Amino acid sequence: MFTLRGARQHTGTATSSDGDTDAARILLEVTGVAYAYHGIQAVRDVSLTLQAGEAVGIVGANGAGKTTLAKLIAAILRPAAGMVTFAGTGISTLRSHQVVPHGIGIVLEGRHIFPGQSVRTNLELGGFWRKLKGIQLAEELDRVYALFPDLRQRSSQRAGDLSGGQQQMLAIGRALMGAPRLLILDEPSMGLSPKLAGEVYSALRSLRDSGLAILLIEQNAELAFKFCERGYVLQHGRVVLQGSVKELRAHDLVRKIYLGSESVAA
Repeated sequence: MFTLRGARQHTGTATSSDGDTDAARILLEVTGVAYAYHGIQAVRDVSLTLQAGEAVGIVGANGAGKTTLAKLIAAILRPAAGMVTFAGTGISTLRSHQVVPHGIGIVLEGRHIFPGQSVRTNLELGGFWRKLKGIQLAEELDRVYALFPDLRQRSSQRAGDLSGGQQQMLAIGRALMGAPRLLILDEPSMGLSPKLAGEVYSALRSLRDSGLAILLIEQNAELAFKFCERGYVLQHGRVVLQGSVKELRAHDLVRKIYLGSESVAA
């Protein structure tokens, strides 16, 4: 199992063994954020929370505002209203490179690797702010290679020559080199065969079980619900449903639109 440095393994319970309350364990808090592209509202008054070590899913159709929300949390975009707080610090006014040392890593849809650089160079760039060298750099690379053995075998290969699944592994590994406390994943299964998607999610489960908090953006609700403990459903930039995975699965809206099944009889 991947070992997350400095993290307490998440048990899935509302109260941890040392008596911390839910409120005390909140890692990410998004309050009333909004954003518009050229006057078209993409995100409208969205609020959510995520606790340390928790896996939370954001589900919605194309155009629901999921990617915009992810970029707002990672400070790639700046909200027109509302705020994002991470580990008790407001980060809404920071730039994306400034939130990485706070402990936020993001893997955007499309992976955004550096195709002309080697696999190893891509990984090293992910930990650039940490100024890793020598033994410490080797140890961090080994932790990623243990999670994704394909990357070790192809460490000197051009990243652009990797398969789609391997590129997704590389994008995740690069984010992990920054030592995040929260990993945001935007459509990690997109464009992958079921087999490769399964391999990626197997690695993600190891990360989740190690205590890493994960915010999963997924159009595939079934994948999100199998992976996460709680979720939010976005429609037209708004949160229309939230709750445990069990609660969301039982809701007529989710069953009809996102799970492709008929509503439960009353």
